Amino acid sequence: MINIKKEKDNSYRFIVTSEEGNSLLQSVPFSSKKELDTTVKELSPLMNKPSVFERKTSYSGKFHFTLKNKSGNVIGTSNTYTSEAGMENGITNVRNRISNLTRSNPL
Repeated sequence: MINIKKEKDNSYRFIVTSEEGNSLLQSVPFSSKKELDTTVKELSPLMNKPSVFERKTSYSGKFHFTLKNKSGNVIGTSNTYTSEAGMENGITNVRNRISNLTRSNPL
């Protein structure tokens, strides 16, 4: 599921959640609802491109990933994972959630 959240500073974010309701990925802030809606509509075609996910490791050995738009700009960041396998599972879950959502319920 993709949840839309309006922040106190009047910016907007989207959050991709698991079936259990856990946050998988949180977007960067968008200055308008229109900008956010446009970005969300462009998510599904991105899921077929491996290069949109950038895998990262922190100095403390934790793993996370970012999601990039078609221009290569970061539009979302995952939570941290204790293992690389967990991070890869997170990427798979984000891909599936966005692909399934847009197939069953177009945005």
